[in-house]
Amino acid sequence: MPARLLHLDATVPSRKVNFQINGKKVEGREGDSLLTAVLTNAPVLRRSEFGDGLRAGFCLMGACQDCWVALEDGRKVRACTTPLKDGVHVKIPEEAE
Repeated sequence: MPARLLHLDATVPSRKVNFQINGKKVEGREGDSLLTAVLTNAPVLRRSEFGDGLRAGFCLMGACQDCWVALEDGRKVRACTTPLKDGVHVKIPEEAE
């Protein structure tokens, strides 16, 4: 599946930030939220806990609780309000890559 979001060329260049999705090395941009960084590299964030559907976030501003993702260290974070950091390892459903 293709990525859900695309970055448009910015008027101000931004630094690349390296991170991993399910062990695969990918890039985001400095200033991205974790949600934006994941969705520019994958079509979804997680599996719904209320059914078998895949989810990509809903409100994109921290109100709906639909973008929680697991990090490699076991923590769960809200992707839309978590800044992307170098070296973070995110886990998403394997079929979503």
